Amino acid sequence: MQAPSTPIGEASRLKALKDLDILDTMPEERFDRITRMAKRLFDVPIALVSLVDENRQWFKSCFGVDASETPRDVSFCGHAILGDDTFQIEDALADPRFADNPLVTGYPHIRFYAGHPLTTPDGEKLGTLCIIDTKPKSLTKDDLIALDDLAVMVEQELAALQMAITDELTNISNRRGFMKLAHYSFAMCRRQVIPLTIAYMDLDQFKPINDQYGHAEGDNALRLFAEQMRVSFRESDLFARMGGDEFVVMFTDTNEADATEILQRFASDLSAAAKQHKLAYPLCFSYGLLEVDFTQYPSIDSALEQADQLMYRHKSCQR
Repeated sequence: MQAPSTPIGEASRLKALKDLDILDTMPEERFDRITRMAKRLFDVPIALVSLVDENRQWFKSCFGVDASETPRDVSFCGHAILGDDTFQIEDALADPRFADNPLVTGYPHIRFYAGHPLTTPDGEKLGTLCIIDTKPKSLTKDDLIALDDLAVMVEQELAALQMAITDELTNISNRRGFMKLAHYSFAMCRRQVIPLTIAYMDLDQFKPINDQYGHAEGDNALRLFAEQMRVSFRESDLFARMGGDEFVVMFTDTNEADATEILQRFASDLSAAAKQHKLAYPLCFSYGLLEVDFTQYPSIDSALEQADQLMYRHKSCQR
């Protein structure tokens, strides 16, 4: 077995990792959503956000492995951070560097590994976004580009740890947080020709709620709406409060018909939640739904603008 070498500038790399103050913290949805996307997109049993500490690799997000860390000297990610590109092992048993590695000969029985380095704006390699399979596998050129896209999303989340990307009232993503993830999700779906549908939503009769019941009750309505979004939408869906009483959802790998069904279920769940909380007013919403034609809408901004316009048309028809 070949243990990974120590990168040049290891001291500054470790300082950058420590400065993030992320090691041994609780799992976070912002990272878990990306590893779930990687697991589904590449059809692999294991996907990780792995941060390489001094003597271990620690998993900020982990799907498919019953462990929170492993020793650095047996880690594949320790090798991956030595370069700039995706580090890929198609069959670990056929590679003399890893054939007798305990992670190959024993649990979790790694045969395929691909890890893309996670790099800070200053160029420090903190760890990897990696995917693992228990059987040999090979990534295509497009696969490598998609893994790179997802790794950039993780990098953006790491960089945003000290930035305000969460809506203070509802505790879901705000516009800035949404756009950071949506930009790369949009680009990945366009490149991989994956269906993408966007719903732009507006809470109905929000001003009368504020006027009749007070702003505290208006805030309560917004919080309940956001909480129901967390409950009703799928783990891979991106959603946020865009400002005021406007919200957005990005459905990846989903066409307009399927997104419509999801929104209908959400409306039913929202109505039930309003009754459960004994609200004195209905909790309803209008929405604009756009299945993105990437030739017509080449950017996330253009797609959001169109979905917003569709929402206002829908709202006008209800008056």
